[in-house]
Amino acid sequence: MTEIEPDPPSTLPPDPVAYDSPRAVRARQKGLKAPYIAGGNDPDPAAGLAEDRRYVRLLLIMATVIVASGFVIGTVIALIGPAGGR
Repeated sequence: MTEIEPDPPSTLPPDPVAYDSPRAVRARQKGLKAPYIAGGNDPDPAAGLAEDRRYVRLLLIMATVIVASGFVIGTVIALIGPAGGR
């Protein structure tokens, strides 16, 4: 069986602007080979945290409404009971 040889990686010329970007500098300081740093730089973290708090509040309200509606529907069904079909 013959082996399939992978394509040789394309070699791009170095980009001096990308080399001096803040992400690339920070990646080199961390000892990384590539200028990828998970998370990036958030210019305004306060706005993101405020949005997260709003969505958490909305999530808790929605969960409470779903659970409470289950109790309400169960109570209504229990009160109607067997007389509901007559």
